[in-house]
Amino acid sequence: MLGSVASCALLGIDAFAVVVEVDVASGLPGYHVVGLPTTSVREGAVRIRSALAHIGQAMPNKKITVNLAPADRRKEGAAFDLPIAMGILIAEELVEQGPLDQLLLMGELGLDGSLRPVRGALSAAILARDRGMRGLLLPARSAAEAAVVEDIEVYAASHLSEVVDWLRGGIPLPRVPVPQTGQTSNHSIGSPDDMSDVRGQHTARAAIEVAVAGGHNLFLTGPPGIGKTMLARRIPSILPPMTYEEILETTQIYSAVGLARGELVRRRPFRAPHHSTSGAALLGGGSVPRPGEISLAHNGVLFLDELPEFQRFVIESLRQPLEDRSVTVARVQGTVTLPASFLLVAAANPCPCGWLGSQRRVCTCGLRAIERYRNKLSGPLLDRIDLQIFVSGVELSDLRQQAPAESSRAIRERVVRARQVQRKRLARFGCRTNAEMSLVAMQQTCLLSDRAERLLERLNQVRQGLTARSVNRLIRVARTIADLAEREAIDEDCMAEAAAYRALDNEPVRDERFSVSSVRSAISGKV
Repeated sequence: MLGSVASCALLGIDAFAVVVEVDVASGLPGYHVVGLPTTSVREGAVRIRSALAHIGQAMPNKKITVNLAPADRRKEGAAFDLPIAMGILIAEELVEQGPLDQLLLMGELGLDGSLRPVRGALSAAILARDRGMRGLLLPARSAAEAAVVEDIEVYAASHLSEVVDWLRGGIPLPRVPVPQTGQTSNHSIGSPDDMSDVRGQHTARAAIEVAVAGGHNLFLTGPPGIGKTMLARRIPSILPPMTYEEILETTQIYSAVGLARGELVRRRPFRAPHHSTSGAALLGGGSVPRPGEISLAHNGVLFLDELPEFQRFVIESLRQPLEDRSVTVARVQGTVTLPASFLLVAAANPCPCGWLGSQRRVCTCGLRAIERYRNKLSGPLLDRIDLQIFVSGVELSDLRQQAPAESSRAIRERVVRARQVQRKRLARFGCRTNAEMSLVAMQQTCLLSDRAERLLERLNQVRQGLTARSVNRLIRVARTIADLAEREAIDEDCMAEAAAYRALDNEPVRDERFSVSSVRSAISGKV
């Protein structure tokens, strides 16, 4: 007899429907799986046999053929254990199939019959809803994240015996309640890392506030041991809370790689991969494409410490995702587009020894060594980073002062207000932050005063490294500075501060009126 159960598989972060067909027939005993299964799927026979034995049901001593349709798409993972086990019991007429109609099943079986969590529960729930199915049957530890999808039923089970008893007319499986929507959270609350720990570094603190407020990419360079990494790791403490839509987006990504742990991801991601990370690990990939670090940093922060130590082709591969805020991975099995809208924060020393530009120690690197080191970062890549700051050393008097600096909570309040202004202004353009603005949105919302226009013309003449892209990014940063200062138009001071945040551009403007410290003191009175 034939048993048929609905299930699904993942491609990227999205699920596609899979029909699990099980035929149990007389003949030479054996277990065969067709339909492009991976090794983890074929090995399910061992888990299924042991799980059935632990509930008092022997594996049929017959010819068992399992077909995973459609047969032309590769399937991986152990989530097919439960639907295959159910298909065997249905084919043997040991349970009724009726209760499983219009239900999508996923679950990995332990040898004792327990149901273990699976990847992609949220994606499976979205698929079930879009296909008009009644709901899902999932392991208890994966059901909570699927329950956030409305208009479907989610049943949870902890053991194979619970499913079998239910199908035989026993105790019904519990339905997972829909959690309250609209809840947000911020992983800065209760965090031990706070901006009040940072002594001095007024320019870097101001740049970080602007970067977070507008979603702008940030590059910190300077001698070792002056606090670049310390500053970067405190950025999560000033990030605004996630919206419910962002929570669902992020959870779907983390669920696809098995990091959601059955719950919604309510904290903005902070990913800091090592410089030995491969291109596939950073961008995503594999024979069956899976999200990489830039997708795991979606709606959060991607921190690349010691940026020049990464392989050149790896960091150069970030150029397109930084522009498109997504990454497209092409494989024989198909093309997958993964979300990758993140705040890039990078840190590096100015030279191999690290002391170039320092007032405390002398750089021992030769000119060729410095040139080779700097050539690891191409101009097109740096052009896509809005704020480029040289972080100087901290005076001993500042380092030893007992009074704490401005706290993350105070900074976060300004960031949230600036983000609210941007979201309201850019809603009709489909953008959330100033860094995401299209050219049309920028032309209609970034109004420059006459003095700001003249300053921009002067910058274009003085700084030979400015490109059309960098000019547009300069205006976007100035728009964020104006939002923090609660100004309608971009004035000369806002444009000057934005220009001061481009430390790697040649021939910087050397007018004290246009320094970061002087402008920021007028804005917040804190620096």
